[in-house]
Amino acid sequence: MNEPGRILYGEKGGVHLLKFVGDVRLTLGPALSQFIEHLRSCEGFRQIVIDLTETQGIDSTALGLLARVALCSKESFNAMPELISTDPDITRILRSMAMDRVCHLVTDASAADACTLAELPCDEVPQEILRDEVLMAHKTLMSLGPQNQLRFKDLVQHLEADKSLR
Repeated sequence: MNEPGRILYGEKGGVHLLKFVGDVRLTLGPALSQFIEHLRSCEGFRQIVIDLTETQGIDSTALGLLARVALCSKESFNAMPELISTDPDITRILRSMAMDRVCHLVTDASAADACTLAELPCDEVPQEILRDEVLMAHKTLMSLGPQNQLRFKDLVQHLEADKSLR
């Protein structure tokens, strides 16, 4: 059985490290969205490293939010993140979602600088906010390539229709 997902964060010398532990799912979306807002205002930014070496599972919403982190890094700092995955199945998923278009995929676990990590707070949020996170994450994934557009078109249309009914 997979352990519940957590996101750890640390920074050392302008290198920001996000470490995903356990089964990373959509409920962690709001914490990651808050991190993206924090990242935009960072001074002395050099790089972001996303460590998936202790990730047991990751859903498409979390992947879409990772893509948002990568796009934020590119837009704000002209830097492409390193995405570390030592699990062949997770690496295959990353490639199938075109994450290698927005991140440098690394399979060497030693690529992560050691720094003190703290857990990103993950408060419960209303269903509407989670739905918005899911929608935004999947739109981001769709922007990475035509395969993702086909994969998530129906879900995005459904979520948009649901949102317009609110």
